[in-house]
Amino acid sequence: MMQSMPEVSIDTQSRARSQAPVFVLGCVRSGTTLLYHMLLSAGNFAVYRTESCVFNLLEPRFGNLSFGPNKRKLLEAWCDSRLFTLSGLDKHEIETKVMDECRNGGDFLRIVMSEIAMKQGVNRWADTTPEHILYLHRIKETIPDALVIHIIRDGRDVALSTDKLGYIRRLPFDRKPSKMAAGLYWEWMVNKGRRDGRDLGADYTEVHFEELVSQPRETLAKLGQFIEQDLNYDQILRVGIGSVSAPNTSFGGGTAEDFNPVGRWQSGYSAEELAMFEGLVGQTLKDTGYALAAEGREAKDRIDLRLMRAMYRTYFETKLYLKAKTPLGKLLATRDLS
Repeated sequence: MMQSMPEVSIDTQSRARSQAPVFVLGCVRSGTTLLYHMLLSAGNFAVYRTESCVFNLLEPRFGNLSFGPNKRKLLEAWCDSRLFTLSGLDKHEIETKVMDECRNGGDFLRIVMSEIAMKQGVNRWADTTPEHILYLHRIKETIPDALVIHIIRDGRDVALSTDKLGYIRRLPFDRKPSKMAAGLYWEWMVNKGRRDGRDLGADYTEVHFEELVSQPRETLAKLGQFIEQDLNYDQILRVGIGSVSAPNTSFGGGTAEDFNPVGRWQSGYSAEELAMFEGLVGQTLKDTGYALAAEGREAKDRIDLRLMRAMYRTYFETKLYLKAKTPLGKLLATRDLS
């Protein structure tokens, strides 16, 4: 449950929902970048074409940001990275503002993104760091007016893509196809995001990647109501920032016109692999609206798959806890910012 006394940012005045920051989050390879670039193309959002990595990397790595030396270390690392270069901000001005006002990761993100928005003459900003779906409570504690869009994609397609890119490493003793570990990671992220999202009430919504691709006008109209901003699809296509015009695919090639990323799983698994995959995460696939192809096979009752699922859940949860709640976070949050 969320803490009863949230750590509220210095920016305590409640902004209109139409100016509130929007977080486009979800498991990696689920379409977060596409939807984020659609928002940027719609206008009135600060254009910042990178992940902020504040809650999953910067806060764990630099610790308590109400402590001056920690802020200074964060600024040194951030200003020496592409995160600063892409912001287009003045180094001295942002350093002064952060040192004066920042007490936590939410403050840092708000300060940076608000400055970018002001410089670009727009009213709001968005973030699309996929792993931030694991930090919804922290986001709400430090940015109370944040709106969260959780984009969910068929886990069979997500696992194919993440496995192709080598994102998820198997446990040392795991000899099953690596797509299985990727599927368990998808399940864990989706379920944690949905569970924590329920605590956010009307400030949280879900959208399916497949609907965004196949019915963009209708889907964007619903999301526009949620964030209280017109998401005009014709304008989005005209502006065409990033993956709106050049699809971000792990399968190579393609243009916006022939982009068809839905249902690749149908040719990406053997019959045995598909039965195993759905035996591992089939319930979550069904819970999120996806029909199973191997229904009736008894893979879900296999003891080895139940043990595998439990081990990976424990592994993911333990790693997140150590990263977010203990001093080991400084060691685990070592991703290069450059």
